[in-house]
Amino acid sequence: MIITLAEPADVSKLLAFREEAAAWLSELGTDQWRRPYPADRLLATIEAGTVFMVRDGDATAATITLTFEAEEGLWTEEELSEPSVFINKLTVARTHAGRNLGGQLLDWAGDRAHRCGAKWLRLDAWTTNEGLQRYYLRHGFQHVRTVREGAAVNGGPRVSGWLAQRPAQPSEHPFTDMTPEPVRVPAPGSS
Repeated sequence: MIITLAEPADVSKLLAFREEAAAWLSELGTDQWRRPYPADRLLATIEAGTVFMVRDGDATAATITLTFEAEEGLWTEEELSEPSVFINKLTVARTHAGRNLGGQLLDWAGDRAHRCGAKWLRLDAWTTNEGLQRYYLRHGFQHVRTVREGAAVNGGPRVSGWLAQRPAQPSEHPFTDMTPEPVRVPAPGSS
């Protein structure tokens, strides 16, 4: 399997991917991702070079978004002063479920975060999805706190405020990484 940057032509595939994940999550009893994600916001993240695709031949096996920017209102100023990479929208295709692909992708993300000078690999998970929270804990993340106040980036009340982190560190992963070398984490306060 290879990892590449997503391209603008991947928008419809990624939106369908998200809908597939939302349907599966609904079967598990959670409302995660039931609110549609705006295509223009997704396209902006692709154009910014922060969306990565795991490709297995012609199939898209998984996706992850990695940014240096945290969603507003989640992390403290002190935490934001520490060099970090933030995970968003980690999704594994149902056709590739049960193979630890998500765990391997987290290891790849931690390795990439380390290579760009980050101290932490951080995320905010769905506040009510306890199964997902346990998943991240099993993969070495430590719960920091849960934030319920504020609004979601795609409208409505905040639903993704379970904060967790693990150290960014070198890691083995099974992927052929076809992405550009990561850039250094910007210094706090720089744009």
